[in-house]
Amino acid sequence: MRIINMYQAKTNLSALVESALAGNDVVIARAGKPLVRLVPYTSSMKPRKPGLFKGKIQIPDNFNQESQEIISLFTGGKAT
Repeated sequence: MRIINMYQAKTNLSALVESALAGNDVVIARAGKPLVRLVPYTSSMKPRKPGLFKGKIQIPDNFNQESQEIISLFTGGKAT
């Protein structure tokens, strides 16, 4: 385990990140007292699965039909 004081960590951050990515334990300390451990990031998100809601959502047949009322709201009262 490598303990580095805050000032040294600020000036050598890139090297410390590379060391942590290589699997080494890097601990950042203030006045010799360990505060945090630098570890590689691992994503906890699962990959998205297409079609998860297939058959669970219904889109009405008139979904793409434009309402004249809505059009006039967007065009300042001028329907196209």
